[in-house]
Amino acid sequence: MTSSTRVWRPDWPCGLGTMRLHQRGGGDPTYRIDVAGRHWRGIRTLEGPATLALHVVARDGAVHAEAWGPGADWALASVPDLLGAGDDWSGFDPRDHPVLVEARRRHPHLRLGRTGLVMEALVPAVLEQKVTGQEAFAGYRMLVRRYGERAPGPGPDRDLWLQPTPEVLRQVPSWEWLRMHVDPARSRALVTVARVADAMERLADLPGEEVERRLRTIPGIGRWTAAEVRQRALGDPDAVSFGDYHVAKDIGWALTGEPFDDAAMEAYLEPWRPHRQRVVALLYAAGHRRPRHGARMAPRTHLPARVTRT
Repeated sequence: MTSSTRVWRPDWPCGLGTMRLHQRGGGDPTYRIDVAGRHWRGIRTLEGPATLALHVVARDGAVHAEAWGPGADWALASVPDLLGAGDDWSGFDPRDHPVLVEARRRHPHLRLGRTGLVMEALVPAVLEQKVTGQEAFAGYRMLVRRYGERAPGPGPDRDLWLQPTPEVLRQVPSWEWLRMHVDPARSRALVTVARVADAMERLADLPGEEVERRLRTIPGIGRWTAAEVRQRALGDPDAVSFGDYHVAKDIGWALTGEPFDDAAMEAYLEPWRPHRQRVVALLYAAGHRRPRHGARMAPRTHLPARVTRT
């Protein structure tokens, strides 16, 4: 299979760090980083499957992109937005907060990228609801490998996969969801959104708050899930993941030295609206996470316990 290529020269020092937001755990089958530092993604674009490979040439900052498959042209056209070319920092003010001022000084070229693909963000976000990262990432790997397909071009050689199609998601039996450690509430939500996948994809052109309103009309889709989709599909600078196990605690610790709960974080971040998620992204880019002292949460199982008879 032949490939298509593109060289894009951004007007700022552009790295590929913003891509990592789209990697769902270290073993994500749809994302690879090779020994040469190229980032590979298996993407189900609006024009068909694609494999996209990106790397930045250090000497001139040019982004070299190569893509394969029916969706190759779409994937190449999406590269600037994916890396943050459409992100707008105007109106953002650190408000003399010393931590934010320093974070902004250290990361003056931080950008928020967007994929324009709602279902790509929505499926793993639903899988990550109210479970440990370990459990969510394992469920996603199993779903992709059992019901997805190999990415086109060099995808098979790199063990690169595509997410399942909405048609396939609708047909996954209930017992198979349980075998992938996905409880009935999450599997019902996934099947529901798969039934209206075309309408979901059209949301990418709407404002973030309207996207959230429409997503939350679907049973099983709440504030946290909507924010996760807004961040990735829209590059929304105001979409904070309220309800996350770590975010409020981390942001409170970074800004005040004390962990927040969701209500405290929402009140504290209000002056930065409509750039509240930009504050979060900037703090994380600067490495501001509270120290982890507690034991890790144990993953749950949704299968009946095995009884050993003697």
